[in-house]
Order: sequence, then C-alpha cells, then structure tokens
Amino acid sequence: MQAALPPPVPGSAAVSAALTETNVRVNSDFRGDQIVLYGAVFDPAQRPSDVVVIVRGPDQPVRIARKSRVAGLWINSRPVVFQGAPGFYIAASTRPLDDIAHFAVLRRLEAGVDHLAMHAPAELRTETRYGVRDVVVSSLGADYLDWRNAVVRLKTAEHLYDVDEHGVRFVDRGLFRAEIPLPAEAPIGQYQVRILLFQGGQPVAEKDRTLTVEKVGVERGLYLWAHRRPWSYGLAAMAFALAAGWAASSAFRRD
Repeated sequence: MQAALPPPVPGSAAVSAALTETNVRVNSDFRGDQIVLYGAVFDPAQRPSDVVVIVRGPDQPVRIARKSRVAGLWINSRPVVFQGAPGFYIAASTRPLDDIAHFAVLRRLEAGVDHLAMHAPAELRTETRYGVRDVVVSSLGADYLDWRNAVVRLKTAEHLYDVDEHGVRFVDRGLFRAEIPLPAEAPIGQYQVRILLFQGGQPVAEKDRTLTVEKVGVERGLYLWAHRRPWSYGLAAMAFALAAGWAASSAFRRD
C-alpha cells in the first residue's frame, strides 16, 4: 500500500490536476489510448518544484517460472506467484526520480518501478485451481531479486510498466501537463492516478484521481461471463470449439 502524506500545513504549497478522460471504453477495435493530465502548482513562495505522476492499474497475481535443463531437456521450474503486483504501472516526472528525492522517500511512496512492493505469499503451500496443482513459493532467499526483476522485465516488454523521466512538463508558470500511454494490453478495472508535488527532496502535497478501463458491447458480456461463471464459460467455449471442428471436417470431407 502506498504511503499517505501528512495533512497539508496552512499556507503551504498545493497541487491540483484533472484528467481529460476518466473512462476508457475497450472494444474489439481498441488499439490503446493516450491519457492526458493537466495540473497546476499553487505556491505563494514560488519555490522550485517537481511533479511526479503515478498511474497504477488494478493489482493482480503474477505467476512466473524459470526454465532449467534436466537430462538434456528444458523444463519449467516450480512457479513463483507474486501478490500485489500492479497490472499496469507508470511513473512520469519532471526529471529523473533519483534527482527529485532520496531512495528512502521513493521507496516509501513506491515511486518508480524499482520501488514497487511485490510480495510472495507468506507460506509455502499447494493450491488446486481448475484441476491443476500449483506450487506457490515464498522462501526465495537470495533469488528473490532475480525473480522480481524477471517480473519487471516481462511487464516492461509488454509495455505495462514504464518510467518516463521527462513525462511531466511545465507548460507555463505553475501549469504542467503529462501524457500517459495506455497500451491495448492494459488490464480492465479501476486505476489510481496519484499526483505528487516535491520541494527540497520531500513530498509536500498530493492529489488523487481515478481512471476506469472497462469493456463495452459484446466483449463486456463475454468478459463478465468468463469472470463470473468460469465453468459455464469454459464448457461453452469447449462446445463451440468441438462444433467448429466438426463443421470444418464436414466441409472438407472427401468421399
């Protein structure tokens, strides 16, 4: 959970921001979107300021396995499941995060991909889901960082994780603008948009906004069916595949 800032002191600097789009509708033609955020810094003292915009998608478990060679064959190791990893994450800022604040501050705020909290389960246990036994591992020891970095690499390759060191620009005195690319692979759900104002290496003000990404039309019906009634959806998908296979074989059958 991201740390909250203390209540603002009267007369201190403040920040405000708004999204040009708060609801993204996803259909079969969705190829991604560009979310634009406008904001303003209010500071009577006009002190030097930095702005960090963090967009975080709904958390979801990430299951990852490592390939190892056994008897000349490459096989997957026991999977590791990380809990609480955001399905989408981007941190945009006026300049590099390390130049804005120290490591401890960034870690406490989970500002930047390297500071995201990702936890493996507290215990080693075996779960059975959909008839398949999965081993969930938490005692990774010294290998934890390697596994975590692998999660970040995979998410980054899918354009779901990013850090844009110059993604926030001041367009006028006190006015700033940020563009957040939302890929077609972005998960469905509610996103948290956090705008942080930094002065002297410390966060002094924040503003929170929400962004909703939802399916519409036929895709929404199928999505809700698959998530609310997975067994009936699976059976229907299997029946459709069998029917399609039978129809294809009948069409191309030769006497």
